[in-house]
Amino acid sequence: MATVTIADETATGTTLHEFSLAFLNERVTVREVIRARVYQEVSEYNARQSDYFRGLVQPEGAEQTAGGYRMRKQRKIDWEEQYKRALKGFRANGFLILLDDRQLDDLDEEIELRYDAKVSFLRLVTLVRG
Repeated sequence: MATVTIADETATGTTLHEFSLAFLNERVTVREVIRARVYQEVSEYNARQSDYFRGLVQPEGAEQTAGGYRMRKQRKIDWEEQYKRALKGFRANGFLILLDDRQLDDLDEEIELRYDAKVSFLRLVTLVRG
């Protein structure tokens, strides 16, 4: 079993949110990391049902705020739908994933999760031209 640190970071390296995630195997694909992360954050949200969802991708019917995604009405979130949105976001370069300091580009790339590994998610913001 491998437990790693998952972090949401800014492009400057500031950590916004951090938590631990356990995997049964030490070798997993990038796709499995995304799946495990999304499953855990949706499960935690569904168990506590707060006004805000802090997760990798925005659920349908939520608005983005500085503190997460504000749910317009409390409801259970479908983790599989969130997982599909996350995969789509990764493919569209909506966010980057780093294992320690190495960028992971391929969903099917197999990686080794050491006990001290850190998996960082960096959301990319589209710049608006004026």
